[in-house]
Amino acid sequence: MQEREELLVGSLVVLMLVVWLGFEVHVSPRFAGSAWGGALAVTGSLLMLVPAAYILVKRIKRIRNLLHPRISMRTLLAIHIYAGVIGPILVILHTGHKFESALGVALTSLTLIVVLSGFIGRYLLARINRALRHSDSLIRELERRYEETGDQLRESDPDSASRLLRDARRAFPGLLLRPSEPLGPEPSPIRRAVALSDAIADLEYSHRIQATVKRMFQAWLKTHIVLSCALYFLMALHVWASIHFGIRWFE
Repeated sequence: MQEREELLVGSLVVLMLVVWLGFEVHVSPRFAGSAWGGALAVTGSLLMLVPAAYILVKRIKRIRNLLHPRISMRTLLAIHIYAGVIGPILVILHTGHKFESALGVALTSLTLIVVLSGFIGRYLLARINRALRHSDSLIRELERRYEETGDQLRESDPDSASRLLRDARRAFPGLLLRPSEPLGPEPSPIRRAVALSDAIADLEYSHRIQATVKRMFQAWLKTHIVLSCALYFLMALHVWASIHFGIRWFE
């Protein structure tokens, strides 16, 4: 289900970019002010306001508790995503590919940035979270096997085993030692402990990298919200300018 949603939303994002790049082959100076252009502008703008409603529901507990019995947050998130992509497509179509004014260029550019940042943050961060959960479970399983191997070593040679296991766990996070020969089908407890320490060190290093990337993308999502607020400000300014200078949708 998640992969299907990601594919569909990704296709819509690509469609948005294709529609935007249409200015290379098509420009209609009067379409934005026509009836059809106005209808696309109103519909697209209303859809682009839906993500703001989702943010309010997510952040305000009273509203969230009021809507929770009727609609789940997962459904609201899906509506947020699709409205946040389809709305910009309609708005870009409304422009007729006439990007001349500074306000129009800024509004279109910020729309593209907000959609792309939201898409990357939503789906790449989800992949990182899944990878972190998977590596956590693998590390726990390997540590369990490592402790079992340590118990076997302690039974055979308690003093040497304690020293070996302590030194291995200290050294391997910084120095990834691999056995010089491949393990056989039934390796000795010492070689098994070395191999497990190596594998745990690899996974712990990978886990730290993934956690760092996750923190970066969490900061990026905050930037996405700030950019969205700036986008709504420019939208309001654009609507005011359209009304101030006269709407000719029904001329």
